[in-house]
Amino acid sequence: MAASDNRSYYMKLSSYVVALRPWSFSCSLAPVLLGCVLAFKSTGMFNLAILLISCVTALSVHAAGNLVNTYFDYVKGIDSKKSDDRTLVDSIITKDEVVGLASILYCVGCAGFVALVILSPAKMEHLALVYFGGLSSSFLYTGGAALKYIALGDLIIMTIFGPVTVIFAYMAQTGTVSTAAAFYALPAALSVEAVLHSNNTRDMEADRVAGIVTLAIILGPALSKLLYGVLLFTPYVMVAVCAIKHSVWFALPLFTMPAAFRNERELRAGMYASMPRKTAKLNLFFNLLFVASVLCCSVEKLPFIGS
Repeated sequence: MAASDNRSYYMKLSSYVVALRPWSFSCSLAPVLLGCVLAFKSTGMFNLAILLISCVTALSVHAAGNLVNTYFDYVKGIDSKKSDDRTLVDSIITKDEVVGLASILYCVGCAGFVALVILSPAKMEHLALVYFGGLSSSFLYTGGAALKYIALGDLIIMTIFGPVTVIFAYMAQTGTVSTAAAFYALPAALSVEAVLHSNNTRDMEADRVAGIVTLAIILGPALSKLLYGVLLFTPYVMVAVCAIKHSVWFALPLFTMPAAFRNERELRAGMYASMPRKTAKLNLFFNLLFVASVLCCSVEKLPFIGS
C-alpha cells in the first residue's frame, strides 16, 4: 500500500511539473543571469543571495503565468486534443489544481519580492514598479484583458522576458537602472519571441477556429515563416557586429548557429510539432553563451558600459 501511495504521489508531482512547462524556463532564467552579470561588470556589485532569489522570483511568476495561460486556453475552448498543452484536455490535473498551483506560485514570487526588498539596495517602490508590472503582464497575457487573443501577446512577451526581467535583476543588485540593460536585453527578447512565434505558427489553424487573433494569423504562413527567421538570426547579427567592433568574446553565441539553421529549415518545411521546444532549447544555449561573453569581456570593451 505504501509503495502504491508513493507511486501515486510521484505521478501527481510529475504531472504538476509537466503543467509548469519547464522547457520554457530558460526564457526567464537567462535574462536574470544577464541582468546580474551586467550589474557586476558595470558597477562591481554582486550578491549571490539576490541572484538566487531573483531567479526563484522570476521563475515562479513565469510558471504561474504558464498555468494561467493553460487555464484560460482551456476555458475558452482553445486547447483541444491536437494541442501541445494537454494538461487540462487530458485531465492530467484539474482546473482547481491549476488555479491553486498558480496561486501558490504567485505567492512564492511575492515572497521572493519581499526578500529582495530586504536585501537589495534598490528602493521598494522602484522594485515594486518593475516586479508588479511583470506579474500583472504574466496574468493579462491570457487572463483579464487577454492580450494573447488580440494579437498583443508577442509585444507583452518580448517586453517581460527582455527589458523588464533584465532591468529587474540589474536593479535588485545595484539599486539603480541602466539604459545599457535595454540594449543587452534585445537578443533575449528576440529569441524568446522566436519561441512564442513558433508556437503560434504551429497553432495557427486551431487559433483561427477558436476565434482568436495572433500575429502569426495576421501574417499568414509564408510571412510567419519569414518572421521566424528574422527573430532567430537577428541576435546572431547583433553579436557578430559586437564581436567585430568590440570584443571577440561576443562570438561565443555563434557556436549555436547550426541549430538555428536547422530549426529554420524545419519550420520552413512545415515541421511545427516540436519547434517551440527546440527553439526554447536554442534560446537557452544562445543566451547562456551570450551571458558568458559579457562576463568574459573586459569592461572597457562592453558597448554602452566601457569608457
